[in-house]
Amino acid sequence: MLLTYGMKSIQLLRTALFASALFTGNIAMAQSAPDAAPDAAIDPASLNELNPVGQAALPLPTPTVDVDPALWVVKDKDTTIYLFGTVHILKPNLGWFDDAVKTAFDASDSLVLELVQPPADKIQALFVDLAIDKSGKTLRSKLSGDDLVKYDAAMTKLGMPVAQFDPFDPWAAAVTLQLVSLSKDGFDPGSGAESVITSAATAAKKEIIGLETMEYQLGIFDSLPEDKQIRFLIDGSSDLDKGKEIMDSLVSKWGSGDIDGLAKLMNEGLTDPVLYDRLLTQRNANWTKWIKERMTKPGTVFVAVGAGHLGGKTSVQKLLKKQKLKAKRVKY
Repeated sequence: MLLTYGMKSIQLLRTALFASALFTGNIAMAQSAPDAAPDAAIDPASLNELNPVGQAALPLPTPTVDVDPALWVVKDKDTTIYLFGTVHILKPNLGWFDDAVKTAFDASDSLVLELVQPPADKIQALFVDLAIDKSGKTLRSKLSGDDLVKYDAAMTKLGMPVAQFDPFDPWAAAVTLQLVSLSKDGFDPGSGAESVITSAATAAKKEIIGLETMEYQLGIFDSLPEDKQIRFLIDGSSDLDKGKEIMDSLVSKWGSGDIDGLAKLMNEGLTDPVLYDRLLTQRNANWTKWIKERMTKPGTVFVAVGAGHLGGKTSVQKLLKKQKLKAKRVKY
């Protein structure tokens, strides 16, 4: 399966998924047309398409598909920490926030996420600071030959002007390009696990804690050498059609609780050693330290982080084991 998709496709999608929670507003911006067309007059012929009572026919509702993602628990005599692996961008017809996951969430005093979303104005300011090239050199001027042809073709395929992302650094264009493509295939950050859980925690007045800051997360990408950023952009432009197939497979493995298959698809495809270390190993080690320290205090905590962090050779559970803490899989 991994060889079918290709290592480059997995790497780009993995980074796009990591940043998906940060880019919701920029997806909307990227998809908006520069100038809205004026409202067209109603064609009398279109009245024939109305139903007999004069109302436009509504699409049939999409049935909810029940899925059961993996859940773990770490416990001692007075502390319980649940570990739930998320997918940051999903389709809205998945029923996963129920059964064992909902029971664990309801029993928890606080919610811990990779990142607590800052106010919109701060997100915009950070994006401008880190994702925009301040030198004034446009994105497309950094590309040449076949690279420029591939990038322009991808932008045109998505129905966007080829110069739409010209102010962006290559990494920001690469990630946004992937997310725009996925959104056109029906995937939505607003339906992602973090969005759903955050809304529930807010309604229940639970404490919400972030393990990282947006500055840190965006900085992982912004600190990459420009030539590496450009390669991600062009690889993603070339493999744009593979995103939906990969995501469908990823969500299927997530929904069935196949954490080994999910880790193989997401993490073993992340072949760049620098990105693997920055996106997985270092962060998993930091979170393991946080969990170990939190176990010294009483209470119940629901930790929700990207599912890729809970599988593979440097998973949070394996690092916890080295700290003499056992993460037990919760049976549905």
